[in-house]
Amino acid sequence: MPTLPREQPEPPRVATYQARRTAESFGVDAQRYDRARPGYPDALVTRIVAGSPGADGADVLDVVDVGCGTGIAARQFRAAGCEVLGIEPDARMADFARARGLRVEVATFEDWQPGDRNFDAVVAAQSWHWVHPVAGAVKAARVLRPGGRLAIFGHVYEPPAEVAEPLAEALRRAAPDSPFSGQPARRPLGLYQAAYAKVADTIRETGQFEDPEQWRFDWERSYTRDQWLDLLPTTGGLTRLRPEQLAEVLEAVGGAIDSLGGRFTMGYTTLAATAVRTAASSAEDPS
Repeated sequence: MPTLPREQPEPPRVATYQARRTAESFGVDAQRYDRARPGYPDALVTRIVAGSPGADGADVLDVVDVGCGTGIAARQFRAAGCEVLGIEPDARMADFARARGLRVEVATFEDWQPGDRNFDAVVAAQSWHWVHPVAGAVKAARVLRPGGRLAIFGHVYEPPAEVAEPLAEALRRAAPDSPFSGQPARRPLGLYQAAYAKVADTIRETGQFEDPEQWRFDWERSYTRDQWLDLLPTTGGLTRLRPEQLAEVLEAVGGAIDSLGGRFTMGYTTLAATAVRTAASSAEDPS
């Protein structure tokens, strides 16, 4: 699928984290983004919380959510009993999250100034590809307490071929100049897993973490035609299309879902690269 996979599985690259125009396009319709985007498996949240011991045995974990967006993951960690601070460069997304009771500071993670604050966990939900991979890992080490956890995770978006292929064809036709239009309709899971392995390698190379782990969670969600067409405009391949281009793509995908009876089941895989902060002295912040 040409629009969704590029949001998380691509290995962090200079061209990716400098593509600010795409990154900033998600806040155009923050309400739709929050409504349509899926949350994260409860088992993932539980595992992160359980593996992130609080300072001095405290019951409440202090969590930093990097690129928190509208607060989808942050609200899940708050529901799990954590104190959550969001770091979000888009003021529109930050305002939406604040309106739902979250604390958010507007900055990129690299430029964020934590002062002397330390945290039990740093998480990045579907956002680490917008962060400089080396500076981000070192910054996470700096703000984590010894024994704290860095967890970078996101979804594999690969709908059935009956939905993905009409989307790819419509995108090539409606937006031939889009960088997403020449991509394959679907990509194998192994490419996503390899990307997370590279994230784990970057974490390992800081020398500030124990050996990283990779986690996997498989789950399903059923989508109606309207639900999927609500989600598509929030994805990186479509956020910057002109209205007429977007309408053409949505019409094609809607017709494909109609041919399936008006709904389909999306098989999700959520992948994570995660590591525990060592007890060594804090890393230098390169920013």
